[in-house]
Amino acid sequence: MENKKVKDVVCAMEALCPTAYAEDFDNVGLLVGLPQMDVTGILVTHDCTEDVVKEAISRGCNMIVAFHPIIFSGLKKITGSTYVERAVMCAIRHDIAIYACHTSLDNDFMGVNEGMCRALGLLDKKILLPQPKTMYKLTTYVPVDYLEKVRNAIFEAGGGHIGDYDQCSCNLHAEGTFCALDGAEPFVGKKGEFHTEKEVMMSCVVPSHVKNDVVKALLGSHPYEEPAYDVVLLDNANLRIGMGMTGFLPSEMEEMDFLHLLKERFGANGIRYSALRGKKIHKVAVLGGSGSFATRAAIRSGADAFVSADFKYHDFFGAENRILIADIGHFESERFTKNILSDYLCKKFTNFAVCLSNIDTNPINYLQ
Repeated sequence: MENKKVKDVVCAMEALCPTAYAEDFDNVGLLVGLPQMDVTGILVTHDCTEDVVKEAISRGCNMIVAFHPIIFSGLKKITGSTYVERAVMCAIRHDIAIYACHTSLDNDFMGVNEGMCRALGLLDKKILLPQPKTMYKLTTYVPVDYLEKVRNAIFEAGGGHIGDYDQCSCNLHAEGTFCALDGAEPFVGKKGEFHTEKEVMMSCVVPSHVKNDVVKALLGSHPYEEPAYDVVLLDNANLRIGMGMTGFLPSEMEEMDFLHLLKERFGANGIRYSALRGKKIHKVAVLGGSGSFATRAAIRSGADAFVSADFKYHDFFGAENRILIADIGHFESERFTKNILSDYLCKKFTNFAVCLSNIDTNPINYLQ
């Protein structure tokens, strides 16, 4: 069986949660290691600390796939004076690659927030804050007899994908004209002569992370020497990419019963919450990690409760008696992330071990 390399794992992670959809402030992708290195095993973790790197060494794993990036801002020196520097030094010393997904998985429909929804049994799930500027429209003009070849190449490269639909396109019959000049090698027609050709104007939506691949596929399959095409950024909201998620509980719950459900399902030892409203909880908004910025969006969505983390004192006033805010803790809100990554990688790679880290990296403790 062929050895898999770090670049193969990176490619698989890109298929799950493309780094193109990570937030601008984030630092995702391959952070440490060589793409050409053979992979002996993957250790999946929430955070990549020095202890996690040592665990990878002891378990024969030379690649770590982490949710949070160990290198978040630029490192100006690596002297071992901080936990970040020590983890990076240890990884480099032992030839261990580190990959982080963070907000690229946050923004994925099947990522962090879907895990929260699944834990609560929420139904009719929708993205809370769809990410803008993630879709393009590609339009090109193809001779009738070559439409299927070009269109299939575009589809195979990832074009024509919208939500739960694939191979979507619009095709209008038209008549193209051109006159080939000196130096040209026209596919049809003759140099110096005005030519008309029956063509199809084909348009499709292209997700931003495959735009370059789709254009390359178009140029590689089109019979014309210089095919005409245009790529236009769309304002349409991408309903499959974005922060947070909403859904409905199978049945309404009293507020305190809902808070106890959160404690049970997320292992939350210290839930902080806003004033009770005396109304039952049915529609719920969730956002893994620090989510106070999305409170207004949760209210606009009509949610009865907003479950997230890292709310400051004044953030709780933002509930304005219009929603119940429940801060269940940063780690707790993302606690299913490791399993999402592990389950996915186990299905993708069978020629080496994919292990869940045994280390609890939650830095926060609670006095019981």
